[in-house]
Amino acid sequence: MAAHRAGASLMRHALVFGSTGQIGEPLLVRLRHEGWRVTAVSRTRHRDEPGLTWLQGDFDAMPELPAHVDAVISSGPLDAFSHWYARAAIESPRVVAFGSTSVRVKQHSIDPDERDLAQRLQLAEDRVATTAGERAAAYTLLRPTLVYGAARDATLSRIARTAHRLRLFPLPRRATGLRQPVHVDDLARAAVDCIGTDAAHDRAFDLPGGETLAYRVMVRRVLRVLQPPAQLIELPLPVFELALRVAQSRGIATGFGDAAVERMRRDLVFDVAPAREAFGYAPRAFAPTAAMFPRREA
Repeated sequence: MAAHRAGASLMRHALVFGSTGQIGEPLLVRLRHEGWRVTAVSRTRHRDEPGLTWLQGDFDAMPELPAHVDAVISSGPLDAFSHWYARAAIESPRVVAFGSTSVRVKQHSIDPDERDLAQRLQLAEDRVATTAGERAAAYTLLRPTLVYGAARDATLSRIARTAHRLRLFPLPRRATGLRQPVHVDDLARAAVDCIGTDAAHDRAFDLPGGETLAYRVMVRRVLRVLQPPAQLIELPLPVFELALRVAQSRGIATGFGDAAVERMRRDLVFDVAPAREAFGYAPRAFAPTAAMFPRREA
């Protein structure tokens, strides 16, 4: 019994935010698999499990937290986390926070809301880095590309919902901009793997998926695995824009603005080498399945 208590006291302890999100759920699984004791914060009530303690609250109404943990990990909105971290009194030698490659991709967007997002992401990254430095903590910032795998992402799942409803999905011709979709399980592994390596300290890493492919090829793979499969229709840009406006007037394909359409023809490619060299990041190729996507248009 005494030996069991000693072993438990040696378990590393992680405080996790965004625990019920699309990255957070596999992150909890990965941490527990690696032998971590986890305290997770959620707005909703959850039942504790062996090695997992749930606290109810959010960044504006935080419950009482442990005074010291071995790592703080955030897989939720970086802006909110950065403000909390700057004012929090918790002691931790490691902090890992997910942001987004949007910090670079949307910096010069034609959409002012997207430019504002990029600016807020950059300020949040700077805030985490500054706060960690003041506390002699090592930080790592992780920037995923196009996330998929949990049926909750804002791009491929939206495409799947629209295709389920229409039995087809239109794209403008020459939607050949390169993409690197990344699976949520690979992101969860990256967050855990980077904690224990000095090479990841005080750095930001882009986290692309393991395959680079054209936008229309990526979409076609999604459409083929849907039940039933949907057809990809490529249209001249003026015809596509007209069809998009008609669809949006009927509550279909919402969220595809002019900036998103413009990016379909632009390469958004990021280098996997820094993360691979620092902590062995090895993401999978893009192999979607029907279970990864919702069936109805939101």
